[in-house]
Amino acid sequence: MEEQDIISRAVSKYIRIAPQKCQLVADLIRERYVGEALTILRFSKKKKASSIVEKVLKSAIANAQQKVPNVDVDNLYISKIFVDQGPQMKRFRAAPMGRAARILKRTSHIQISLEERKGRA
Repeated sequence: MEEQDIISRAVSKYIRIAPQKCQLVADLIRERYVGEALTILRFSKKKKASSIVEKVLKSAIANAQQKVPNVDVDNLYISKIFVDQGPQMKRFRAAPMGRAARILKRTSHIQISLEERKGRA
């Protein structure tokens, strides 16, 4: 896949959710058509992660419509979706015997790229 094939992309950074949770949702919709992906996200059990990925996907669709006004949204599919780890916030919680336990509050970077595929197979 070359860079010219990509119609649009959307990136969301520093999202306050663990990347592993978003990765599970991203694996569900990779290489799917946009309408099918939105349906999967809407009825997914992982509500927080699926709502965040759904927002990024809708942003990518809006970017495609803005960039190419005559694009058919039904022919768009998710060619690439990445969930990368962002910076971690380090916090401490009291532990027994006067010690402290470290807690890592993880963040995610989500990137979605859309392409157009003619004719469903």
